[in-house]
Amino acid sequence: MKPVSLPPSVEALLREGLSALRLDADALAPPLLAYLALLLRWNGTYNLTAVREPHQMVTRHLLDSLVLQPYVESGTLADLGTGPGLPGIPLAIARPGLHVTLVESNGKKARFLRQAVRSLGLANARVAESRAEALDEPGRHDLITARALDSLAGILAVGAHLLAPGGRLLAMKGMLPRDEIAALPAGWGVQAMHRLSVPGLPGERHLVVVGRTS
Repeated sequence: MKPVSLPPSVEALLREGLSALRLDADALAPPLLAYLALLLRWNGTYNLTAVREPHQMVTRHLLDSLVLQPYVESGTLADLGTGPGLPGIPLAIARPGLHVTLVESNGKKARFLRQAVRSLGLANARVAESRAEALDEPGRHDLITARALDSLAGILAVGAHLLAPGGRLLAMKGMLPRDEIAALPAGWGVQAMHRLSVPGLPGERHLVVVGRTS
């Protein structure tokens, strides 16, 4: 696979977005751009993501993942159905105190994830090539997240066993999913809801925080 050269406008867009999110652009832009270049290179062969234009990838992948960073400062997080590492890899880059498990059952995506973790030197990230429901790590994670995996109840059905006592699901959604909230299984409830603002991304974006009620 040939190396990918990103145009300067991609870095400028990323730095502008990082500044809008009150993140250190000087520290974070280089590893995030390295991840983006690697993703673009692999995507040409393995079709890891349908978003292929690098400026769109900055907004729809990197910045859309990083809006979660105020809510995941430390602890352990399992990113279910992470695909090419979203939001897990950007969060691992931005939050060195957060230990991220990238859960992905697709073999080619898991291979990319292992390469990305090695290339970026992410000591706080690991890859679990597994379906979420089959991952044998009961109670090991403070947080689980899923960017576009399923309904709230569906995510809990496959991933609730991974949560430690007091652990929480951080579910990224578009419009506020009132029907999904109403359909939460017994013993689970919404602890918080946050409206998110992704630089350059129109439309609604919400974070729904779900935890055990008993």
